[in-house]
Amino acid sequence: MKYDMTQNIRHHLTDGLLMGYSAGTLPEAFNLVVATHISLCDECRARMHEFDAVGGAIMIDQGEAPVGEGAFAATMALINDAAWSAPSEMPKRNAPAVFPEPLRDYVGGDLDDVKWRRIGGGVSQAVIKTSRDATVRLLKIPGGTAVPDHGHRGTELTLVLQGAFEDETDSFGKGDIEVANEEMVHQPVAKPGTDCICLAATDAPLRFSSLIPRVAQTLFRL
Repeated sequence: MKYDMTQNIRHHLTDGLLMGYSAGTLPEAFNLVVATHISLCDECRARMHEFDAVGGAIMIDQGEAPVGEGAFAATMALINDAAWSAPSEMPKRNAPAVFPEPLRDYVGGDLDDVKWRRIGGGVSQAVIKTSRDATVRLLKIPGGTAVPDHGHRGTELTLVLQGAFEDETDSFGKGDIEVANEEMVHQPVAKPGTDCICLAATDAPLRFSSLIPRVAQTLFRL
């Protein structure tokens, strides 16, 4: 399935996130956002390969490590026991795919296969199952709709998959990623037109300014 990929990505991943992804130290939720972005972004994919190469060179410099007797046979047994299989063929669609391959694997399909849940103000979400150390969700924000203004108790990664949004910092279009930290307070607003579809990961609850979002926060895992 062909992905209709943007060629105008302006907002990229930080070196810290790419190094964490390369080293395998990021939460699964963050890994999904990073993997989805680098599947679209030639620049970040090239930088990630550079970090991979540095990590490989460091491992080589460490020399050989002792391996217990039978370790090879045990490893091969684990490989043989794993449920390795070719990905199931996705149903053919006339329209280009909205979700890149890493995300389709988690969703089990494309945009039409998402089971959305309304969370207020016209915004819908679908939480994706990952490890519990961070949360990742798909967000659908109708054109012209604002998300409640909020701050962050940790890091939030937001990747635009369709449409666009803007906030106090800049404008973010298809393929762009916004990295928000504890110092940022903002109110994203979807640009008029098509729904803005985002993939967003957080490692701590958001900090909402108004009462109603705070009340809904526990219910919707925001």
